[in-house]
Amino acid sequence: MRKNENNYSFIDGQNLNLGIQSLGWKLDFSRFRQYLKKKYAVTIAYYFIGYVSGNQDLYSFLQKAGCIFRFKPTIPDGDGNIKGNIDADLVLQAMIDLENYDKAVIITSDGDFYSLVKYLYKKGKLEYVISPYNETCSSLLKKSAEEKIIFLDNLQKKLEYKKT
Repeated sequence: MRKNENNYSFIDGQNLNLGIQSLGWKLDFSRFRQYLKKKYAVTIAYYFIGYVSGNQDLYSFLQKAGCIFRFKPTIPDGDGNIKGNIDADLVLQAMIDLENYDKAVIITSDGDFYSLVKYLYKKGKLEYVISPYNETCSSLLKKSAEEKIIFLDNLQKKLEYKKT
């Protein structure tokens, strides 16, 4: 870990999960959390997700991996799919904690975070945006992050979940 750095990550859980699934592999969250800690000096990893009562095993696993949950109540959309939009919660938490961290690592492909990323970049508070996949990452997000964006599709061998 880099000395004397105190960076926070803000993870758009659904976006990360669906992005990795679209690439045909599973993310090993324990390895990912360690990667964030070692590579980017992330001391606190917030994981934003809509709460679904049947997913307790997943939540327990992610908590053991070192994630701090920020749950959003879910509601069904018009088609009966579960919806728990966490965008405002993630932005609010990043701003609440702004003075507590050196830099932020934002993990998403969602262009709705364009303004947050642009603001953090301008203030010198953006470490990186980590997106699952270049092809599905918002062009607005890429533009606001400038050179501070990386893609997880390049890290499959390092971060893929493998059954033992």
